[in-house]
Amino acid sequence: MNPRVSDNKGFTLIELMITVAIVSIIAAIAYPSYQGVMVSSYRSNAQADLMGLAASLERHHSGTFSYKGAAESGDTGSPSVYADHSPVSEPEADRRYSLTIAVADDLSYEIRATPVSGTPQAGDGMLVYFSDGRKGWDKDNSGSVSSAEMCWSC
Repeated sequence: MNPRVSDNKGFTLIELMITVAIVSIIAAIAYPSYQGVMVSSYRSNAQADLMGLAASLERHHSGTFSYKGAAESGDTGSPSVYADHSPVSEPEADRRYSLTIAVADDLSYEIRATPVSGTPQAGDGMLVYFSDGRKGWDKDNSGSVSSAEMCWSC
């Protein structure tokens, strides 16, 4: 065997740099997509949690014949009959939405899931559920739900 011929098997620096560049490009494309999926997933959790809060309000109504008094401070604000954060399956410190009762009287209610600032949900817009079954999503994050936004999957 010739002592000058090397049997080293490995990667050259150029091959490693090309591999790193390819992985970086794939990551740059995939990460924003992943973030979008996570925002959508947490929005779905908030929708489910709003339905859970609505069920709790209905149970409250069946015992008191009114939606009043279901909030910690009386008729509006954080609910006392359900968790005040979403997702409820996680600790409150990890919340993405704050659940509130916006309107409550003897015959109707309006509940909201408002994105928590400082989270990826912050620009996602609030979700609203009305006692008559209407659903709204402030998709453009304007602060109110227009007639064109009266659905959760607009």
